[in-house]
Amino acid sequence: MHPSVHAQTAPDKAALIVAETGETISYAQLDAASNRAAQLFRAAGLGIGDTVALFLDNVPEFFGLVWGAQRAGLFYVCIPSKLTAPEVDYIIRDSGARLIIASAAMAATAEALTPLLGDHTRYMIGGTAPGWNGWEAAVAAMPATPIADERAGTDMLYSSGTTGRPKGVRVALPEDPGIAAPNVLVMLAQALYRIGPDSIYLSPAPLYHAAPLRWSMTVMRHGGTVVMMQHFDPEAALAAIERYRVNTSQWVPTHFVRMLKLDDATRARYDLSSLKVAIHAAAPCPIPVKEAMIDWWGPVLYEYYAGSEGNGLTTIDSAQWLAHKGSVGKAAYGQLHICDEAGNELPTGAEGLVYFGGGGVFEYHNDPEKTAEARHAEGWTTLGDIGRMDDEGYLYLTDRKSFMIISGGVNIYPQEIENRLITHPRVADVAVIGGPCPDMGERVIAVVQPVDMAEAGDALAAELTAWCRAELSGVKTPRQIDFAAELPRAPTGKLYKRLLRDRYWGNSESRIV
Repeated sequence: MHPSVHAQTAPDKAALIVAETGETISYAQLDAASNRAAQLFRAAGLGIGDTVALFLDNVPEFFGLVWGAQRAGLFYVCIPSKLTAPEVDYIIRDSGARLIIASAAMAATAEALTPLLGDHTRYMIGGTAPGWNGWEAAVAAMPATPIADERAGTDMLYSSGTTGRPKGVRVALPEDPGIAAPNVLVMLAQALYRIGPDSIYLSPAPLYHAAPLRWSMTVMRHGGTVVMMQHFDPEAALAAIERYRVNTSQWVPTHFVRMLKLDDATRARYDLSSLKVAIHAAAPCPIPVKEAMIDWWGPVLYEYYAGSEGNGLTTIDSAQWLAHKGSVGKAAYGQLHICDEAGNELPTGAEGLVYFGGGGVFEYHNDPEKTAEARHAEGWTTLGDIGRMDDEGYLYLTDRKSFMIISGGVNIYPQEIENRLITHPRVADVAVIGGPCPDMGERVIAVVQPVDMAEAGDALAAELTAWCRAELSGVKTPRQIDFAAELPRAPTGKLYKRLLRDRYWGNSESRIV
């Protein structure tokens, strides 16, 4: 399945709708745009196995570019739109990209990139910048017919850099060179979530992230319609579900939290009855948040656990979750193994490093050491998460190994503390980290984004401390609560804990960060 097939069978059907404007791109238009992009890539000297970098916000042209790269046998690197020029330059050079396309929203960063990129070919969509060519004029000169040597390409996405410098996740080009050949995600989408030609799929997150990009492209492979939000807003998301009769959607827990913070009248204003499948992933969802979402939307929530690495996947529906609260499900792709630090497999119920066996194979581009760290002697691979399995095979995640706090020799996982704090009505967002402590090695610090920043201070800190003590042991209760107007969180919901940790290990005295 492929958009080019649907362009022949249903040329006028909407492949993409921009949620905010209603702008629509049909399958025939998408096919023509991807053909022209592939033709331009070839004209620019890019051959099978080469790399193109896309530095874009959620513009309608995004899908013509990625499908053009896919049918030209390229690796396409989607760069987060909030990065600085040196960060973008690092990804471009590390990935080996020979051609870069930016959108007008990135013009200031793109201009700063110009002296760094040397002789790289550069294009800009929707605007211009010194040293950048206009994409529209260049691609319009290309034929809208397929290139002669079509071959399936794939993405190479970079980790979000939450714990260090981002690394490219590289997999081999598909063994089947046919651009319409199915992949694992296409088959799982149909089997698990009933995604098909009737799907109207809301994507509220940035497309440079693995889940929005891959699932949106999967919907297009099935001939469905993607409703793309250019920017997430909680009420606008509800309005889009009603307006476009969305029946399938993809979320992260941060989206749920923000929608649940809407007042009751706003939440009740919109007709959400068309929604049959609400998929969520990317970060652990606190139990009270998920309970509230199921109470509101009904048993339409489907959770999965996976990574950009594509090495395995677990899944769980609402009914299963209500019987196994806190679980991220059972393995649907690959086999689960829980191991200790030495690689020994642990018994049921014991916490350890989560590995997948028998799933996809990947490597971290230009980083054999990190690739080796993710490998088990049995060939299994890990994303670095800690968890346990129950006797029915359901996986429960504890936290990321790299986020663990060691205080007085006790291992403390921030996720449990964050899950408690986020349920407080005056908390909009929270991050828990380990800060330096001369006596205990590390101390638990909570950085809280209040609903109203004017309330930040000692009184709210004391209230939140008591809130934690009501359910958490003393060792898990934060020793310090600081306040921030906004946490360093990517639009995908990923939290850049590394940035917070760096602040504290450099200077831990500030109460307001």
